[in-house]
Amino acid sequence: MAESIDFIALIPELPDWNEGRGIAADAWISCVGNYELAIGYSLVFWPQFVEFDGYILLGGFEESSLRGFEKMTEGNRVAVEAVMNHIHIADIHANVENYNIEQLRYLGRTLRQIYTAKLSLEYPHRNFAVVFNDEPGLEAIDYELTFWQK
Repeated sequence: MAESIDFIALIPELPDWNEGRGIAADAWISCVGNYELAIGYSLVFWPQFVEFDGYILLGGFEESSLRGFEKMTEGNRVAVEAVMNHIHIADIHANVENYNIEQLRYLGRTLRQIYTAKLSLEYPHRNFAVVFNDEPGLEAIDYELTFWQK
């Protein structure tokens, strides 16, 4: 059975729309969003992965960072992929201060499912760990998603 999601808790303004009658989350998007945001979000919600020297990495990585982490971890490929592929959920909107932890946790859980599906689709013969630390009570910056090859 699918999890019931309380979108009003995640998007508190929903009940205020339509003179207090409220609005569904998917209808709300058509009222407040725009195509530029949708395109930008596609980069987070359907990320580009690249294969480089046997690593699977988020697109746009810096080779110098990769080489630095290889040196720092003495060649531990799992550790290198984990650090190179991590994202802080709070950094998706770095300048937004009006959020709650449940929003970060919801996005992290959703992204974990998306990354798992996309990695399986693009690399069917490889095995990945996709990890999101979905614990209540963490600091916002500590909600991270990452992946590595097992």
